Amino acid sequence: MSATTGLSAQEAAVLDGVPGGLFIDGRWRPAGNAARMDVEDPATGQVIAQVADAGVEDGRDALTAAAEKQKEWAATAPRERGEILRRAYELMIDRADDLALLMTLEMGKSLAESRAEIAYAAEFFRWFSEEAVRIAGRWSVAPNGATRLLTMKQPVGPCLFITPWNFPLAMGTRKIGPAVAAGCTMVVKPAPQTPLSMYALAGLLAEAGLPDGVLNVISTSRTPEVIEPLLRDHRLRKLSFTGSTPVGRRLVEQSATQLLRVSMELGGNAPFLVFDDADLDAAVEGAMLAKMRNIGEACTAANRFLVHRSVAEEFGARLAGRMGALKLGRGTEAGVDVGPLVDARARDKVGELVADAVEGGAKVLVGGSPVGERGYFYAPTVLTGVEPGARMLSEEIFGPVAPITTFGSEDEALAMANDTEFGLVAYVFTRDVSRALRVAEGLETGMVALNQGIVSNPAAPFGGVKHSGFGREGGVEGIEEYLETKYVGIAL
Repeated sequence: MSATTGLSAQEAAVLDGVPGGLFIDGRWRPAGNAARMDVEDPATGQVIAQVADAGVEDGRDALTAAAEKQKEWAATAPRERGEILRRAYELMIDRADDLALLMTLEMGKSLAESRAEIAYAAEFFRWFSEEAVRIAGRWSVAPNGATRLLTMKQPVGPCLFITPWNFPLAMGTRKIGPAVAAGCTMVVKPAPQTPLSMYALAGLLAEAGLPDGVLNVISTSRTPEVIEPLLRDHRLRKLSFTGSTPVGRRLVEQSATQLLRVSMELGGNAPFLVFDDADLDAAVEGAMLAKMRNIGEACTAANRFLVHRSVAEEFGARLAGRMGALKLGRGTEAGVDVGPLVDARARDKVGELVADAVEGGAKVLVGGSPVGERGYFYAPTVLTGVEPGARMLSEEIFGPVAPITTFGSEDEALAMANDTEFGLVAYVFTRDVSRALRVAEGLETGMVALNQGIVSNPAAPFGGVKHSGFGREGGVEGIEEYLETKYVGIAL
């Protein structure tokens, strides 16, 4: 399937191992109109593969396969569903190197970052393999003693998943895992920039024993045209989307026609709070994780660094030293820490936000410009003195840029942190336990990372409030998104 020269033999072999067709009802097939779309290596700008470009009828075919399989799949024993997920987990771990290389080729992140994502993504399959056998209802006596109350959980039904390009596998497995465990069939539409990882996962799940029609994958460059008819189809019962808030808002509006169950994991504007009593070594280490995981291309990435004015200068200098020491390059190269951004549009957006902040008076401590003539690289950047009106304080940067502003009191820090329409995650560094609890309670976010730079965990509920969406993925809460509650009143 590889479509360009200049690839190593290993790279070409990994690309050639991924079928380029749609995966519908257990078989690979071309798009109905035979259309194809390119997949690009963001480190070089070269086309590395082509895959089928689905049309409206292909989307309907995928939903038909899911709908026809739903009853049979829902009746499958929970243990069997769990064992399929467990086998898929083991296959992902066994093939982590190939999956990581494939991901790096289409998305750009370093191989180390890709391997970390494979481990994280696989863990959702292991977690939900264990949850499949723990789906339970309850039995109780009515208050008047005359009847019995039976509450049961049943699968929601056919689902549509729309996944983003920044975590091509993990954003899929944390939807697919609970759906499989709950007994739901599904159609997955991966991002057009990164369809290869999802197609590789589809083949792996089939190998693990997932029956034909349970999982269907369609890649398309015409997402609105293909997706809207599915949202208006009575056979679809749930939508789960990870992506931007504007797109999520439109999908919620469209899903209202069929009153679908909806889960939305949307944009973020994460504050990273460093108080005067914080352990600065831990805060800088946490900042590197919270900012530079996935090149900053994550909804959980620290977007605003709010630092107490007494430690801001030292924190900024330390962070700039760490950021400036990172090695940029193609993610497949040895020693590379930072790969390219996903495309020219992403790189240019980061440049616009930095220029806006600098024009407003911000100072560049390190970085501040694109790098190289080929690919979509942007230098890791630290800015100080970023004024309140700067665009990057209200917009997602989605790149390797850390803007630092200062505060003087706990109340001021909370007010600044909550001054956003988003509410996904916040990071807090303090050694005062009472302050940590006050701030955690006061933050308007769905998640809080206390004295650590990573909050995501398959065993914990991931999700936000306000314009960051609703619903939770992961944890014991994650499977509830795929279950309906049915009550049966029983006369004695």
